[in-house]
Amino acid sequence: MKKLIVVFVLTISVLSCKNQEQKKEEHNHQETQTQQEDVPKKKPLSPHTSTMAMIGDAHIHIDYSSPGVRGRIIFGGLVGFDNVWQAGAHMATWIETNKDLIINGEVLPKGKYGFFTIPSKEDWTIMINKNWNQHGKDDYDANDDVIRFKVTPSISDKITEHLEYKVNKISETEGSISLAWEKVTISFPFKINQ
Repeated sequence: MKKLIVVFVLTISVLSCKNQEQKKEEHNHQETQTQQEDVPKKKPLSPHTSTMAMIGDAHIHIDYSSPGVRGRIIFGGLVGFDNVWQAGAHMATWIETNKDLIINGEVLPKGKYGFFTIPSKEDWTIMINKNWNQHGKDDYDANDDVIRFKVTPSISDKITEHLEYKVNKISETEGSISLAWEKVTISFPFKINQ
């Protein structure tokens, strides 16, 4: 009988200890979850964004990642002069149009294209390239350029903190595309090919 009582008491003690350990684990697990939920999500340094506009019946869409200046020298620093740049961060910037456009006297057939530049101190080279889906400029090939031309940048004292593209409507058949970042803005006109 004594043996039975001892076994019974031991069994209750073991079960009681296990129950306390389980409650402790559940409490710790709840604390961990609460701590994780309280941590605010970090904003991306180069958020993915896009801009678009209707010019007449043409829909022009630009998709890009928008890095910030964050106190850095951008052109001639982070983005070296006379080097191909994907005109954004991460994936190459792309432009899509549902109508043929005339840019710099050349026809850009409707479709989706990579948008690249070569910044320099004087003029920038703009390249609209067949290969729109690439990481950075890793797969950039000048042989895939559909249109290539030069623009003169305008320099401002005002800083544009995050890279920003705009598609501007001039009329029902004309518009312009601009890129602004740091103290630099470039812009070029286009027409809808009627």
